[in-house]
Amino acid sequence: MPAVTVSELPAHPLSRTAVPPPPDPEPYRVLGTGRPDPELWPLLYRELVRGRRYNTQATALTRQGRLAVYPSSTGQEACQVAAGLALGPRDWLFPSYRDTLAAVVRGLDPAVALTLLRGDWHTGHDPRVHRVAPLCTPLATQLPHAVGLAHAARLRRDDLAVLALVGDGGTSEGDFHEALNFAAVWRAPVVFLVQNNGYAISVPLAKQTAAPSIAHKAVGYGMPGRLVDGNDAPAVHDALTGALARARAGEGPTLIEAVTYRLDAHTNADDATRYRTEAEVAAWRARDPLTLMERELRAHGLLDDAGAAEAHEAAERTAAALREALSGDPELTPDDLFTHVYAEPTSQLREQAERLREFS
Repeated sequence: MPAVTVSELPAHPLSRTAVPPPPDPEPYRVLGTGRPDPELWPLLYRELVRGRRYNTQATALTRQGRLAVYPSSTGQEACQVAAGLALGPRDWLFPSYRDTLAAVVRGLDPAVALTLLRGDWHTGHDPRVHRVAPLCTPLATQLPHAVGLAHAARLRRDDLAVLALVGDGGTSEGDFHEALNFAAVWRAPVVFLVQNNGYAISVPLAKQTAAPSIAHKAVGYGMPGRLVDGNDAPAVHDALTGALARARAGEGPTLIEAVTYRLDAHTNADDATRYRTEAEVAAWRARDPLTLMERELRAHGLLDDAGAAEAHEAAERTAAALREALSGDPELTPDDLFTHVYAEPTSQLREQAERLREFS
């Protein structure tokens, strides 16, 4: 492949006659509009059922000491499932620590996706094989990485898009702003999905930003912004597939804000009752994405009791396999500490490894 220089790539004009419009004042929705997709909607439902069971099983494993911590995505499964299903085979996913379900829907083994949260390794999979970056614990640091990969793909004329996931708390980090600015200037094929679940641990959105919405921030960077109902799985999927197609076509990045809610605490170490009320949680529980999806499917004749039972049985099989995979203790060796520090171990590393073996 011939080398491609930056000067050969189309650049943004220094002055524009038009700027991206602000997002709609109300979130985009599909459920309730009477236009079901008979293939996509049942698939979304099955993955929502599996995702809910995955969350409850991982939470139980944390209580049993099999995981060090688990940031549940219960209540946010529509965003997770839509993200995993919207990606094309060559696309990349850059998840945060709460996005294990998106990685599972993308194709990762459910137990392998929990490697970081178990504390064994940073990641249990090869990112290049699965096109899923390692789960990222520091807030928003995965976003510049996502833009870097997307920009490199554009320079190579590689036909792919990158989907970067972040929470509303991550939008208060400098990495978020740097990533959006870089992506817009270089027209990187990346989509930013902000899962606005209402809180950055205990800090509500109103104390993070005075903007009408997070999606409105896109205008300041020169990219489209979309506001979507994050509990409406078809709507999130629709918004993501459109933005990813736009990115692959060379039209640059998109910022999507999905308005959702985490029904569980921030992690198993958090006491959510200290900063939110039961009435607030109950109000959002009434908009549970799984309940909404099942109700619409039944209303359109796309789901019956037998179909629902089949979905729940498949979810139970996933949970059983997860329990089995995490039932034993991991086999770790001290030499693993030195395996992935450098491609070729330095003399200091070799010396340290030898000294460690003497004490093993």
